[in-house]
Amino acid sequence: MKKVRKSLRFDPQLTRAERLWQDWRGFFLFIAVMLVFRSAIADWNQVPSGSMIPSILVGDRIVVDKLAYDLRIPFTLQRIFGWHDPERGDVVTFPSPMDERLLVKRIIGLPGDEVELRRNRLIINGIAADYRELQPSEFSDAMNGLKSNRFVEESVLGSSRVIMLQRYPHGSAHMSFPKQQVPADHYLVMGDNRDNSSDFRVIGFVSRERILGRAEAIAFSLDYDNYYRPRLDRFFEELP
Repeated sequence: MKKVRKSLRFDPQLTRAERLWQDWRGFFLFIAVMLVFRSAIADWNQVPSGSMIPSILVGDRIVVDKLAYDLRIPFTLQRIFGWHDPERGDVVTFPSPMDERLLVKRIIGLPGDEVELRRNRLIINGIAADYRELQPSEFSDAMNGLKSNRFVEESVLGSSRVIMLQRYPHGSAHMSFPKQQVPADHYLVMGDNRDNSSDFRVIGFVSRERILGRAEAIAFSLDYDNYYRPRLDRFFEELP
């Protein structure tokens, strides 16, 4: 039997591609299923920048639910079915309208909202956000190297999150923008690191079709500045 199997495996009538498929088809099918799964169902993304500090740190690997809002044809932005729209406060992933890089930001303005930013203070539909500065005792261990900044809880229209601000801002035009009405089927997104985020103030509004999914949790986290030491307290942590 061994000789028969060997002769079949090395059948000279098979092309090189056919022999490769015969030997590795299980592996190829596994890779194909995983790619489809990550494209249409769920994904895990590395976070390369600090635009979402303090909610998401550089080195976090986030879990993204790609069925949170709709079902898409794998590897495309084409929706097959939609059952839910993003809500204010959701952390979402999308390809940048400028250069198609995958971005992670928080939804601040919904379609039809009027949004204004005055020196890092949000006003949505005429309602000013409330701000409460956090005390050092409320910081997590992962924030120890960032205490030169301010951490502020921002609350508006039933949505709240902790944002990071420079302690001594330099009056950048990035800190303010005039009242903007969010177009239909578009969203206004911002980073939680308000003074260092390429968000609406750089890329403009994000169309509904570009939103790929909702970031749900941190799978694991590595501290790149400390020899890739695991941040164990962030493993499996839900995103605020």
